This record gives sequence, structure tokens and C-alpha cells, in this order.
Amino acid sequence: MHDVIIVGGGLAGLVSARLLSGAGLDVAVIEKNVYPFHRVCGEYVSNETLPFLQSIGFDPFAHGAVAISRFGLTSPRGTQLELKLDLGGFGLSRYSLDEQLYLLAQKHGANFLLGEKVVGVERKGDFFEVETGKNERLPGRLVIGAQGKRSNLDAVLKRKFFSSRSPWVGVKHHLRIDHAADLIQLHNFRDGYCGISRVEGDRVCLCYLVSREQVRKYGNIPDLEKNLLSENPHLRRILSSAEYLYEKPQVINEISFAPKPLIEQGILMAGDSGGMIAPLCGNGMAMAIHAAKLLSEQIIPFFEEKTDRAGLEASYSRAWRQEFGTRLRVGRTVQGFFGNPTVTEGFVRMFKAMPGVSRWVVRQTHGEVVGGCESG
Repeated sequence: MHDVIIVGGGLAGLVSARLLSGAGLDVAVIEKNVYPFHRVCGEYVSNETLPFLQSIGFDPFAHGAVAISRFGLTSPRGTQLELKLDLGGFGLSRYSLDEQLYLLAQKHGANFLLGEKVVGVERKGDFFEVETGKNERLPGRLVIGAQGKRSNLDAVLKRKFFSSRSPWVGVKHHLRIDHAADLIQLHNFRDGYCGISRVEGDRVCLCYLVSREQVRKYGNIPDLEKNLLSENPHLRRILSSAEYLYEKPQVINEISFAPKPLIEQGILMAGDSGGMIAPLCGNGMAMAIHAAKLLSEQIIPFFEEKTDRAGLEASYSRAWRQEFGTRLRVGRTVQGFFGNPTVTEGFVRMFKAMPGVSRWVVRQTHGEVVGGCESG
């Protein structure tokens, strides 16, 4: 019997595995891929999580992370602004970041089942039974759902958001191009936006969100980029001069920003599974890391018999709302103003004329510095 079974080995799952195994719990992580591998992700992490990551034994700069301190924003017509980030952040590919966190969690005793899919979860009294695609049945006292934006587990649980079509498609490239190391940019275009920033190894991550309707209209990714993204002159310059480092881009469909239940059939959701902030806010990775810390801080007292399951669920829900509720609402609101070229142009001009407003919006979608961890 495992103490905790974690479905999904992304940031929330890996950080949870590191913290809980470091606290002496028997942890199993089920991940459908095998490390290292690429994910559709903007690959920028706010420095609000840096002290915490270093406290659990992970220093991103030891693995080539790039320090980022400036933010640039452009409209589809090319109007641009730039501002200094209060906290800043770092760029590191998920290919590297996830693998290093996997090795760290493994070092602290976490067990991993890689290349496995979860096809069922059944609650049996005071424990759960998780079924994999290879017909293995793993018993566990708690289950954490860290399966990411959209996965087979969401279908198994018949989560409400999964049955509703989402208009968003995510696409990611790694490029080699001249791009300032300390700058992250958000380039807007019709029905979408694109983030670009440096990661390790002299690479640049270019990741964009676009409507499914536009993908259908152009038929394929190259034509979409040539005809739609390139309407923005800054993106046109980048896309026409870059060396593409992937054989083909990473793509994910049906990305949903709808509110999601934090606890589903007794399963504790973390990271994007619990709630996803609009990518234009640039804070999704930091939120996933912080959410894992919040959840672990509630789970450990449960196994120390200082609280029961109802208390665990109530305290986690309360901590989540206090930490992430406002920024998720702000993120959904801000996203609603982008995509229309005329509206976006107006907002970029307003932010340029009133930099204090733009800094305020950035602060509303980010949190305070996450404190270090003393466990394990």
C-alpha cells in the first residue's frame, strides 16, 4: 500500500513527489512518458519560486538556466512596450527541468512508473486503487491528480471541463536566433499570442496559443505561422530568420481555462489539473510548483494523524483559494482583452502611456516569494 499515488510527472507531480518522499512517505508517480521529454510550455519560471527550489536541492542555474529581468509586449500591428520585471525569472526547458526534478525525487525515495497510462481510479473506503494500462492495480491512501492541462484521467473521471470543447491550441518550437538573454516577450496576433524567451544551450523557446478556428482555416502549422503570426512584424522577423531545432513543433489541443474542481471524487488536484492561468500571464510554472508545496504541507499532517481527510481537503481548498483565486480571475479577465487586433492595440498603447498600470497587472498575476522548505 502506497501512502500517496501521483498521477502525472509534470512540475506539480514532481515537486509533490520530492517533498512527500523527503518527509518519509511511500510515494509512487505514474507518468505516461519517459524522461527526458519535451512539453508544450513557455518555459519561463517566475523567481517567486527560486528560493523554494533551491531549498529542496534544485538550483536551475546549475543546469544552464538563463536569468530574465525584462518584459516586452507588442500588438499585432507592431506597437511595443518594455518594462523591468519586479522579481524577474529564469528560462529553462522542461526537457531539462523535469528530468532534474525527477532525478531529485527519485534520490529522495519516490518510486516511478514511466511509460504508463492511468485507465481507472476507484475509491474503496479509506484507500484508492489506481489501474494502469498494463492492468496493474496500485493501492494508495491518497491520490494526487497532477495530470496537466488535459489527459486520460480527466476523461476517466468525467470532469465537466473535459466534455466542453475549448477553442485553444498550443504550439511550441525551440529556435536558434538572436534574442536578448534577459528579455521575455509577448507578441500578439489575431486570435492568439506568442511568448518568446531564452532557455539553456543558446536556445530560444517560442510558444503560442491560437484559436482552433485559425488552425482549421490555414490547414497546417507552417501556413498558419506564415500567414497569421507573421502579420505581427516582430514575429515575421523571428519566424523568417530562425533556425528551427525541432523536426516538427510540439502541439497540444483543447487547452481549457475554465474553473475546475480542486477535489474530484476524493482525488486532490494540483497544478494545471486544479486550475490553469492564461499563459500570457507567464506564471503557470510557478503556480504549479507553489501548488505542490501547498498540497504537501496539508498532506504531511494527515499522515502524522494531526488531521483527517475532511480536514486535509478543507485546508488545501482554503490555501489554494487564498493563494491563487485572485490571479486566476485576473488572468481570465486579461486574456479576454487580447486576440482582437484593435482592442489589443488599444491596451498596448495604454500600457505604454501608463507603465504603472502594466506593472500593477503583472503583480496581480504573480504571488509573493515562496519560502524555502525544511522537510527532507
